[in-house]
Amino acid sequence: MCSLKIKSLKFVLVICCLTPIFIGKSVAKDVTEMIKKADHYRLDSSSSKVTSIVKLFENEELDKTREYHVYTRPNRESLVVFKSAVEVGQKMLMLGDNYWLVMPKSRRPIRITPMQKLLGEASIGDISTLTWSDDYNATLMSRESITLSEQQNVDTYKLELVASTKGASYQTIELWLDASNDFPVKANLYLRSGKLAKQAIFSQGLRDDKLRVVAMTLIDKIQPAKKTIINYIDIVPMELAEKYYNPAYLTRNSVLEL
Repeated sequence: MCSLKIKSLKFVLVICCLTPIFIGKSVAKDVTEMIKKADHYRLDSSSSKVTSIVKLFENEELDKTREYHVYTRPNRESLVVFKSAVEVGQKMLMLGDNYWLVMPKSRRPIRITPMQKLLGEASIGDISTLTWSDDYNATLMSRESITLSEQQNVDTYKLELVASTKGASYQTIELWLDASNDFPVKANLYLRSGKLAKQAIFSQGLRDDKLRVVAMTLIDKIQPAKKTIINYIDIVPMELAEKYYNPAYLTRNSVLEL
């Protein structure tokens, strides 16, 4: 009898040790699907043209308005074309972890870093709608009920995203997804130093009768008086010719038609 009890206890201990490993793998798979689904609400085609209107506020007063056309394609590649009159002719090219700024009168593209800014408030990653599933590894942290500014309570899953690429604009992101459908609710964006840089609030709406992220509000945590609202006016499937993803070609051509 004593021997039987010892064997039973050993069996229970083995099961207890194995269970967290099984759950861990199951959760990891679920988190991967959650992040892909959250990305899909922001951008539902691998090759797209995104028309963005960016409004910059200081002390709640509108300071600037800018327009960008963003062309995305797989493998973390995108082209940002500046459309506002004060910036017309400028282009930003992103190929993986390599970034170039092309100025209208410059003879060569300018290499830049991921954290160099557009407009001083919105980073390259903020404008170019880089995908979380391509640039980050995600971990499920907790389940939380959060209150939005309109006093609406939302049941969410809190995830931690850690950059897996050198080109990621932020080193760490705390991301809250709606527990009912994985729609992104808000995010805290941290620099490599560990400092909280911005908080993002995602606005939902319908595009082609489907639930989508239609705007993102960025609250500057370093300069609290500043706020940026990025409105995604139009998103259509589109694939540019290969020549547009060459910094030398962009330097020689204005591409005003884009």
